[in-house]
Formats: sequence, C-alpha cells, structure tokens
Amino acid sequence: MAYKDEKLNEEKVFKDPVHRYVHVRDRVIWDLIGTKEFQRLRRIKQLGTSYLTFHGAEHSRLNHSLGVYEIVRRVLINFEDRPNWNRDERLLCLCAALLHDLGHGPFSHSFEKVFKLDHEEYTRAIILGNTEVNQVLTWVDEDFPQKVADVINKTYHDKLVVSLISSQIDADRMDYLQRDAYFTGVSYGHFDMERILRVMRPVEDQVVIKQSGMHAVEDYIMSRYQMYWQVYFHPVTRSAEVILTKILHRVKELYDENYAFKVEPTPFVSFFEENVSLEDYINLDEAVVIYYFQMWANEDDTILSDLAYRFINRRLFKYVEFTPNVQMNEWRQLYQLFEDIGLDPNYYLVLDSSSDLPYDFYRPGEEEERLPIHLLMPNKELRELSRQSDIVEAISGKKRTDHKLYYPKDLIEKLPDDRPEKQQIKTILYKQES
Repeated sequence: MAYKDEKLNEEKVFKDPVHRYVHVRDRVIWDLIGTKEFQRLRRIKQLGTSYLTFHGAEHSRLNHSLGVYEIVRRVLINFEDRPNWNRDERLLCLCAALLHDLGHGPFSHSFEKVFKLDHEEYTRAIILGNTEVNQVLTWVDEDFPQKVADVINKTYHDKLVVSLISSQIDADRMDYLQRDAYFTGVSYGHFDMERILRVMRPVEDQVVIKQSGMHAVEDYIMSRYQMYWQVYFHPVTRSAEVILTKILHRVKELYDENYAFKVEPTPFVSFFEENVSLEDYINLDEAVVIYYFQMWANEDDTILSDLAYRFINRRLFKYVEFTPNVQMNEWRQLYQLFEDIGLDPNYYLVLDSSSDLPYDFYRPGEEEERLPIHLLMPNKELRELSRQSDIVEAISGKKRTDHKLYYPKDLIEKLPDDRPEKQQIKTILYKQES
C-alpha cells in the first residue's frame, strides 16, 4: 500500500474541549503531528498576550491546528459523494489544515511587526525546507510539499480546496472563534457549527452554504464581530502587546549601540541583524522569550528593565481614547511634557490602533480572501449573503477603527505634586477618562 493511503491499525483520538474528539486514522497525519516542527506549536500561545487579560487563555497553536484539521475532516466526510468534489484532494486538504499555522513565532503578530517577519512565509519555509515536516510530506509524493504550501499560500489551482482553509467562512475561523471563546470564558464566539457543516456544499471554485443554513451563518459572522472587539482587541491585551513590542524595540536599539548585556541575547541576534535562518526561527519559542524578559528585568538600562518587569509582573500601561487627527496638538504637548519629565515618549507614550472588517462582499482589485459567502438557493442559483440577510447587510463593508493612547499612569502619579508638568499631563490625559 502506498504511504499516502496507509491507515493506522486503529484510530487515534485526541480529547478536545471544543470538538470533543479529534480523530486520526491516516498515517501521514499521525506522522506530521509527531514532527518536532509541529510539536513546537505547543510552545506558542494561540492568543499571544491575551492570557494577561483572560487568565484561561493559555491554549496553544497546536490545540488550534488540531481543531482546524478536525473541522476539515468532518467537512470532507460530508463532501465525499457530492458532485464537484475531487476525492483525490482529501489528504492535501487535511495536511494543509493541520499545518496552516506552522510558521507562527512567539507572541505571533507583535513579534512579526518588530522584526518585519511574515509567519506565512515561515510556514512555507518549514514545509519546503530541510525539516521533519518536509520529509513526511515528501514520502507522499515529491511535489506534495509544494502542493500543501500552495494551498496555504492561496495559490493552489483548485480554489475549492483553498476556500476550506482560507475564506470568509473557513475551518480556521470556525475553530479559533469557538476555541478562543472557550478558553477566555466569554459567550460571544459560539455558533451552531454542526449546522454549518451540514449545509456546506462544494461548487466549482468555493464552498457555499445552503440557503436553509443562512441564520447559522449570520450567527457565525456576528460572533466573529463580537470576538474581535471583546477579546482580540481588548485594550488590556493591547497594553501588554504595546509593552512587549517596546521591549523588543529597546533590546534591538541597545544591541545596535553595542550595549553590554548581563545576559547576551544570543537567540535574538540573527533577528536584530535581519539574517534569520530557518533553524534560528524554529528554535525561538515563547519559553525562550519569557526567560530573557526575566533576565532583562535586571538589566542596568532603566527603560529595558522597567518594561520587562512590567510585562513579567503585569504592571501594564493605562489607556485613554484618543483620536490622532483631531487631537494632534495635544499629542505634541504630551510628547514634549514626557521628555521634560524624563520619560522617553518613544517608549512610554504609545498610540495604538485596531481595525476590523467583519464581512465584505467582492470588490474588484481587493485580495482574494474577501470573496463573499454565497448561499445556494433552492433553484440552484448562488446569491451573495448580504443580499439575502438584513443582519449581514448592516455590517457589510463597514470597517471599524479604534485608537487608544497608552502611558504609565503609575509613573505620572509618582511625580511631585509641585511639578507643573504633572498637572499639565493629567489635564490632557485624565479628561479623556471621564
């Protein structure tokens, strides 16, 4: 029997709090789960710094990756004998689902922004490079790693396969919404996934939803909207991300200035020098980063030691609502006042913005992942979701943006009351709180 068709002697299951069980019968999937690159995802949190806001949010990228695989596995059981579905793509879909987040680094998006990295590029590099994952995929077929990389890169020729992993209603989103809701303890991210899976249908280039399942999809979209603003963009989480980002900026700045660290930041050097090998990237996980944060809390550089101490011990910045284009004069005043009191505004006065587009219809020239959700009508016609749903139409194409200004309120309060700068800062910042 060919390796790609090989089954385990008996089905393996992973107990899962969201899907109850994750089922594995394919030898290829079992072998991929056992690779060191996949196991590394245990050491990368799914929600980055959210555990400092929601204490239960300690789940990992590995949890989520198994969940996405399980959803795709269930979808494909439903697709098995339907027209427009090529059964030969089954293993490719399962592998792409399992490996889609393989390249995430420690604290994911914050880390990427500082060092100008792209986790999707590293996902492809791990799949195509000299890795255990690549070895397993190559056992299937010489060109199989490239196919998996193409699906994740959204360049695979069969767009139906791509849409299972990446679209406006895909296995990735369906898992992370439910999983993140479960571990944060909120009620927003829940929707009737079983109903959605039952009414999914394959057409030529995408997965569509039977019209009878429209209300379940409405619920899914609204849960996504709520999760972004109540969990993913929570201001306390963003405060932790701001401090994390500033720690990494400060360490890089000190390294560039030949600062003598008490503990050399060896695992970060290739990132500072923008010469990151695949091995360097894979070896850096959140356990390593947190260790260095603990070490940096004892550094002689006051900015680095203060920021690292804050992150490790959850002494986060406070925040106020701030609209930059309206309050630019106040921003300039605050910047100067922070300099006057000896707080570097580049590290202690941070404007952070978040924005989200919960659902969009197709607009020429925009990225493919914004292809709309289509409903399959009883007469077999396809209708774009927002044309049928008043609820979805109300939020379609509406991008919401939120700005907050973060600062160390504790350090402001410690200033002597007779310092005029203290009162000026409080006048500008604290009026935003009321």
